[in-house]
Amino acid sequence: MCGIAGIFFVETGKPVDEARVRAMLAPMEHRGPDGSGVWSATGVGLGHLRLSIIDLGGGAQPMATPEGDVVITFNGEIYNFGALRAELEARGHVFRTNSDTEVILHGWRQWGEGVVDRLHGMFAFALYDQRTQSLWLARDRFGVKPLHYATLADGSLIFASELKGLLAHPGLRRVPDLTAIEDYLAYGYVPDDTSIVKGVKKLGAGETLLAIRGRPLPPPRRYWDISFSDRERGKQEDLEDELLGRLREAVRSRMVADVPLGAFLSGGVDSSTVVALMAEASSQPVKTCTIGFDVAALDETDYAERIARRFATDHRTRVVSPDDFGLMDKLVDHFDEPFADASALPTFRVCELARETVTVALSGDGADEGFAGYRRHLFQHREEMIRGLVPAPLRRGVFGTLGAIYPKADWAPRFLRAKTTLLGLAADAGEAYATSVGITTGAQRAAIFTDLARQGLNGHRAEDRYVAAMRDAPARDPIDRAQYADLKIWLPGDILTKTDRMSMAVSLEAREPLLDHRLIEFAARLPVRQRIHGRSGKYLLKKTMEDMLPMDILYRQKMGFSTPVSQWFRGALAGEARAIAGGSALARTEWFDMRRIARIAEAHRNGTSDHGRLLWQLVMLDKSLTRLFNLG
Repeated sequence: MCGIAGIFFVETGKPVDEARVRAMLAPMEHRGPDGSGVWSATGVGLGHLRLSIIDLGGGAQPMATPEGDVVITFNGEIYNFGALRAELEARGHVFRTNSDTEVILHGWRQWGEGVVDRLHGMFAFALYDQRTQSLWLARDRFGVKPLHYATLADGSLIFASELKGLLAHPGLRRVPDLTAIEDYLAYGYVPDDTSIVKGVKKLGAGETLLAIRGRPLPPPRRYWDISFSDRERGKQEDLEDELLGRLREAVRSRMVADVPLGAFLSGGVDSSTVVALMAEASSQPVKTCTIGFDVAALDETDYAERIARRFATDHRTRVVSPDDFGLMDKLVDHFDEPFADASALPTFRVCELARETVTVALSGDGADEGFAGYRRHLFQHREEMIRGLVPAPLRRGVFGTLGAIYPKADWAPRFLRAKTTLLGLAADAGEAYATSVGITTGAQRAAIFTDLARQGLNGHRAEDRYVAAMRDAPARDPIDRAQYADLKIWLPGDILTKTDRMSMAVSLEAREPLLDHRLIEFAARLPVRQRIHGRSGKYLLKKTMEDMLPMDILYRQKMGFSTPVSQWFRGALAGEARAIAGGSALARTEWFDMRRIARIAEAHRNGTSDHGRLLWQLVMLDKSLTRLFNLG
């Protein structure tokens, strides 16, 4: 795993100052502590930070072809590089290293932009071809690896793995984007199609961008998309066999490394599946690690230890306090953009623990999105059944009225409060699901914005992104559409951003075998009943693993990393809430009604309302704005 950065003059061949490229690399040193390099030619400079994983001695970057006509800076891993190398050698290509990076170089010379369709892995790279005076940026299918870019007034295109790399360039103006703040308050993260800094873009998952000197910069090209349009056919046993084979291949291909390798183990279905298949494929005990909490309701260490004993792993556990808010400033520093998923705190701790003994760790990320494992998928599926039975006018009239008068009952049983069920039934599928994935509603956001902000948004509404993704999805069923939107928005914006930043913060490479694109393509073709069955999501995945994993592991209630943010703002962080309400970066933007925020903070502190998640969002936003725009 690595960090990359660079400068390319699109209009003319102006000289590139190598010191400027090095300055862009400097704030990302955590991504590549094992080496760095800069290569430059007329009008282009490429920089690289290396975390050595494959070919420790020969994989230094930026890397050029023997003739020096094509140069690449690459972040990620190509899991099928051995097969691609053999194919290229059969076509006459001569290799000088054993690295996966060199495969991309020769692949470009053989197949041009078509090489990206052949790559199985996680990646973000920039490839410069001196023959055509072009810079080609590419990002993997799901957006596991990040890539930010911007065009500047001097005619240059700059890029970097993290936003802080771009911000190190003096030509980038630091102006906050109000629409990104609307999106952040809705979701808890800034989605991939926008940025907190105006003018900065993120290359989308499954996209490439080809910049050719002397030509206008084109829009990115989508080279891959997930389709739910087709259906797998076959007996239950055949589908299980097919899935197990794909799982085994996905895990084994990600166990190739020249450095110590292990896995995160929570004791849930996904990480237990990965560990079971790693143990099956390994002649040595798998190194596993678990973070536990000193609060029983949040702790999963017993489940993880059962899996560790079952597969005789080399297991390590560390118990931490859920009151780990001392990491707040570290999170702000590593995420750059505001990020309010509080599970980033324990994610950092488990990465920190893993890095003590391994350089690569496999995770269970991606199964929930691919196989319909979230509670909201189950609720969306059930709601859609009701929508099919009750005409829309009647639904809006009955459920809309009841939802308007029904109190928000955080104390109520889950089935009464999940997804604000009544209002969800009143809306159509896209609108209901867009609301379900959000932290705040449009009305809640409008209430804390000033008139200036509401006018500045000019009708922009965060939920429209989900509504549009579900409307345009290549899908047959409403749950297909919900999963498609999650894979395109939630997965790269929240889950993969969290894992990338927290693993890279400690120079650890995280790999996601359950996001093998061939595996997810198979999952997308499954009939809905093989994903959601009764009260169970990820149905076929669980059935497939019944011979390997205990039933109570497979079918226990999903937990996930939890953090008690509501308690924090009634205790140790009460001062933080008062501080943002009393005078902060939020106030200096003039976009927030600070009196309203003060009332929200007080209502939470005295226990009359639960605004913990909103306050966490506001505090993290305040800290990010202070750091990025000197608004403190």
